[in-house]
Amino acid sequence: MQQKMIQFSGDVSLPAIGQGTWYMGEDASQRKTEVAALRAGIELGLTLIDTAEMYADGGAEKVVGEALIGLRDNVFLVSKVYPWNAGGQKAINACEASLRRLNTDYLDLYLLHWSGSFALEETVAAMEKLIAQGKIRRWGVSNLDYADMQELWQLPGGNQCATNQVLYHLGSRGIEYDLLPWCQKQQMPVMAYSPLAQAGRLRNGLVKKRGSQRNCTCSQYQCGTSIVGVGNQPSGCDGDSKSGNCRTCPTKCGCA
Repeated sequence: MQQKMIQFSGDVSLPAIGQGTWYMGEDASQRKTEVAALRAGIELGLTLIDTAEMYADGGAEKVVGEALIGLRDNVFLVSKVYPWNAGGQKAINACEASLRRLNTDYLDLYLLHWSGSFALEETVAAMEKLIAQGKIRRWGVSNLDYADMQELWQLPGGNQCATNQVLYHLGSRGIEYDLLPWCQKQQMPVMAYSPLAQAGRLRNGLVKKRGSQRNCTCSQYQCGTSIVGVGNQPSGCDGDSKSGNCRTCPTKCGCA
């Protein structure tokens, strides 16, 4: 099984493909299936799990918490904070609530889900306080554009940002113009979400053709194209999709 690794935050090497949890926790009848899928993914080496307080209003975090029973030390755990909770005591409270749902005492990475209610300066201060309290190991952002990152980098402590998680797939490549080159220049890893375009590109004729030419499935091809210097987190609720996705396209795919 081919597994591309990415150096993250200087001291951690992570698999380029992780597990996303968007839409998990919304249907109680799917709870066992979702937990089993996450555990199957971990067994396959997909040891980065990405979630958020927004997903199913905390329900996804509860699913992850159950899946991690007995496995927490094997996983790099990521969650995200609402922008209206991303400052001052609200950030502390939000993080503590996520930790309770996840049944853990720390996060490996805590992300600002998108910019908004609090000034970035206040968010940076809150994140650094959470690190000092031992509740998170590192922090980053999500959905910030090039201008946002320029602003963040000018703030005291802003350059401690570990990553930017953004939309990136074959049908959405805007980050290639300025944001991705800038992040690469700063040696900041980028996390891509929805690399399969929420399965929207799986039926595309050209994608099928390109995948077939490389002896891989549509999902493997799309994951392969989005991990050229980028990590990604496709969502999936069954063990078969986890197994297929972690076997990325066996030839080196570019983004063309």
